[in-house]
Amino acid sequence: MQRTPGQNENLTRDEAAWRAGTLRMVSCEVDLDLSTAQDPSVTGYRSLTTLCFTVHGTTGTFIDFIHESVQSITLNGAPVDPAKAVAGSRIYLHGLAAGDGEVNTVVIDGHAKYSRSGEGLHRYVDPADGQTYCYTQFEPADARRVYANFEQPDLKAPFTFIVRAPHHWHVASNQSPVRVDQHGDGTATTHFAPTLPISTYITTVLAGPYFVATDTYSRTLPDGSELAIPLNATCRASLAAHFDAANILELTKAGLDFFHELFDYPYPWGKYDSAFVPEYNLGAMENPGLVTFTEHYVFTSRATESQHEARANTIMHEMVHMWFGDLVTMAWWDDLWLKESFADYIGTLANAQATEFDTAWVAFANRRKGWAYVADQLPSTHPIVADIADLEAAKQNFDGITYAKGAAVLKQLAAYVGADAFRDAARTYFRAHEYSNTTLADFLSALAAASGRDMGAWSDAWLRTAGVPRLGIELDIVDSKITAATLTQSGTDPITGTPIAHPHVLDVGLFNVVDGALARTASHRVELAGSTVALPFLLGEARPDLILPNDGDDTYAMVDFDPVSLATLLAHLGTLSDPLARASCWAALWNMVRDAKLPAPDFLAAVRSHAESVTEVAVFTQLLTQARTAITHYLPPVLRDAERAALAEAITDWLGRAEPGSDKQVAAARALAVLARGGVAGPLVDALLAGEQPHPGLELDEDLRWALWQAKAASGTLDESALARLEADAAAHPSAVATSGRLLALAARPEPAVKKASFTAVLTGRDADGSALSNEAVSAIAAGFQLGSRELLDGYYVQYWPELAGIWESMSIGMATRVIAGLFPAAQDLGDDAVHPVMARVDGWLAGNPDAPAALRRILLEERDYLARALAAQRLSAGQRLGAG
Repeated sequence: MQRTPGQNENLTRDEAAWRAGTLRMVSCEVDLDLSTAQDPSVTGYRSLTTLCFTVHGTTGTFIDFIHESVQSITLNGAPVDPAKAVAGSRIYLHGLAAGDGEVNTVVIDGHAKYSRSGEGLHRYVDPADGQTYCYTQFEPADARRVYANFEQPDLKAPFTFIVRAPHHWHVASNQSPVRVDQHGDGTATTHFAPTLPISTYITTVLAGPYFVATDTYSRTLPDGSELAIPLNATCRASLAAHFDAANILELTKAGLDFFHELFDYPYPWGKYDSAFVPEYNLGAMENPGLVTFTEHYVFTSRATESQHEARANTIMHEMVHMWFGDLVTMAWWDDLWLKESFADYIGTLANAQATEFDTAWVAFANRRKGWAYVADQLPSTHPIVADIADLEAAKQNFDGITYAKGAAVLKQLAAYVGADAFRDAARTYFRAHEYSNTTLADFLSALAAASGRDMGAWSDAWLRTAGVPRLGIELDIVDSKITAATLTQSGTDPITGTPIAHPHVLDVGLFNVVDGALARTASHRVELAGSTVALPFLLGEARPDLILPNDGDDTYAMVDFDPVSLATLLAHLGTLSDPLARASCWAALWNMVRDAKLPAPDFLAAVRSHAESVTEVAVFTQLLTQARTAITHYLPPVLRDAERAALAEAITDWLGRAEPGSDKQVAAARALAVLARGGVAGPLVDALLAGEQPHPGLELDEDLRWALWQAKAASGTLDESALARLEADAAAHPSAVATSGRLLALAARPEPAVKKASFTAVLTGRDADGSALSNEAVSAIAAGFQLGSRELLDGYYVQYWPELAGIWESMSIGMATRVIAGLFPAAQDLGDDAVHPVMARVDGWLAGNPDAPAALRRILLEERDYLARALAAQRLSAGQRLGAG
């Protein structure tokens, strides 16, 4: 593969620190011409940038710009030869004016490329009506794909955007328009007001024939003044009929009320737009004044309460960033947690307290923290305050540790210092550092002042170490009475090898089976400062049926159940009525499966016996996803067919008992459709696709319909007639869901020619006609390719290993990650080899490429770890079945 010049130019922390130490931004004006965006033959657009800044201690610097071309450069009115100044994605300048008060003005006139990867300025053609849509996504360092800048968070500036586009388009940016100039050629130029000082990664532009709903938020501030915030909710025009804008706007108002009370700092960014955009790489992005969300949150199919709760949580998460991240920004990506951990924690708090979703912490305990536990056990684990040497590392640290572990640790912090002290520290922090950049020390200083506690030891333990603490219970019992009881903490920091001894404030819950139901009989607050603490409240008591450390989920730790507690859960978990305790117990059981401490068949039996009683659809859906994962990855091949059939039978029974049209029915039907990729439930798949209604109230919406087509394709029953029906379905109902659904289904067919074509398409990022595939298309085809037996797939990997370095060089980081992780041969069977063949290949590649980019090696190390866990779990399950211990 040919390298695209400047495709992924890295920037080190040291380079950024030097640049921040030698210059100060004054302003930045960006003029973009998107007037020909509707022409698919036009690959780029004019980007004219004017940068004003001062320097000291140097007369030279460099500017970042990943470009299609650079036409001209002027420095303080004098031309600079692009052929001499431009190297890759950097523009080197010399002869800067370095005197006191001397402002340098640099004008860079170039062309940038439209994106298909979701990075930079993404261009999308709506399959429903052929309309073209554009939006930007810049975090952490993709603003340089659109305009020339100093791409680092601590060089803030007021930004002024000017955008030329078709005159009928909705054009938006961080600030409101101040003027629109109409031209005689069907285009218009929108001039936006300058922003307050912000970082490059949160600047944004939106342009296209979007549907827009409007409203206004108003509030009387403590000083008696009135705050009025214009609100917009935006989506593609073809989705307008599905867009519940009123709900989104009401949630936005509720969040603004909550955060004004909590932070006591008025929202400073003028307007508040929420734009839902296609092929988005993230859940959302906190651009001040114009937050962008994935349009998967525009529900074109029946949405469960769990989906609405997740959307509300994301809305609150992004709103937290208006203060934590946008108003006060980390100086460098080492302190990414200063925005993401806070947004994850406080966003969930707002969802639980300011919306109807009062069980938000249940979903957090069962799902969000599960992401953290997985990330913290990977070889790429890192402290919450990470060591981010460069932009490639920053790109990959938007992970379960930075988000979910950080949020869980902040929840523990609130328990440790008290909610009032946490709130007061945030208020002080905003006032002291508004529109500037901070580090860990700045927030800890505010927290120490508010709480009266020395936060040094706490932060060293929780923020500067890696690894998962594990909590357990040790009991001595004499004559059926407890004579000694201890809460223990174990675990090792995988980076330093030192034992984990974090401070915890938590509850220990005691549960017993009473009249056939598992119920909490007591809960006691405990402070654990080291490796053990005595539990005097248990002395002289009969041992409870279940002891749950971290009852209430106030801290971050995995739970090791004692044998009696484990047996109680496996037999009675379905009778436990407390939602948070139940979700925590399910999460702990799943962690045991992943750690090869609980055989997958035991977990699957518990799901079949107890999952139906779960009342929170978020947890119910998660359990069914975990059950499918257990079958595919954590069972040896000999057990899979029987376990898949047993789970399908259980879900089918639940479908028959579920209330017609209920969330439980919808979630069960979608789970069964995915499970049917393994060749089960074929008659039900065919009946639903034929329009029959074996389950009253179950709607065949497009999400379910395409899941059924994918099941039919993957199971090998998509004959020519059915294939023609699938294609007719896609043509009759064109949509983003149909586009991705069709690609996945076609790639899932268990035919050698199909798999070869799919593998090649993903590996090259191009379809059979040579056209570039979008980010979502690559992922859909890769997912379809992976649905096949290893005998069918393994032959194609001859190409995979030699191409890895070329993929990394030729693609953006985001797209390369999709390709490399998407094609990694992860779903492997336990065999008789002393070393599994895939493990041997990945180890050989890592050993043979010690100088490969660290971010590329990280992907392979993580995939290797997932495979090693799967094989260990398969061995445990095989040993249980064969009686081999």
